[in-house]
Amino acid sequence: MEETMLKKLSNFTVLYAEDEVGVRQNVSEMLSLFFKRVYLAKDGMEAYELFLEKEPDLIITDIKMPLIDGIELAKKIREKDHKAQILIISAYTEIDYMLDAIELSLVRYIVKPITETKLVEALDKFLVSKENSGSIEFSEGWFYDMQNKQIKHGEDVFDLTKKEVKFLEMLLERDSVISYEELESQLWEGEYMSLNALRLMMKNFRKKLPEGSLKNIQSIGYKL
Repeated sequence: MEETMLKKLSNFTVLYAEDEVGVRQNVSEMLSLFFKRVYLAKDGMEAYELFLEKEPDLIITDIKMPLIDGIELAKKIREKDHKAQILIISAYTEIDYMLDAIELSLVRYIVKPITETKLVEALDKFLVSKENSGSIEFSEGWFYDMQNKQIKHGEDVFDLTKKEVKFLEMLLERDSVISYEELESQLWEGEYMSLNALRLMMKNFRKKLPEGSLKNIQSIGYKL
């Protein structure tokens, strides 16, 4: 694992639920190398109580456990926190489990045996999810960072001008065309919007977007 990744993970806490003592011990030892704090639960009920009490940054749970299984645990957690980061580990690959897991918006579904490679890949995805938690994904792999007013795509980060920020937020707020009149009113704030100024802005703005994502509806305006 890269040093940068280790440093990032050391800021977070994790809850790990597993009913098998040996597996729970082995995985918890691995997790303790990465995370600031590791909370352990032997069944789904204990895991849910710990989730409410400790509010961990990541929940890792086995599926087949006493009292409450991993899928039901994830559903209960989702009722309280729709943004909770949940990772399910299981020996099961049946389609019913997979479909249930997909609906829960998991970080990842890992099939046993748990290897360091599988765990590191899942934890990397967890970090990406945390980093984009204050973001809107407006195209596959493309995010708008609402706090920093940036567009992010992988390692690429694009700073936005004041007009670009306003325009993008208008586009994201509603799935309809933003008219030229609205652009002049909202972006130019009542000042005259020349055709050259508009074309220059759109040319620069498109360089920060996935190709073909901004459509010009002739004589009307623009939409994503």
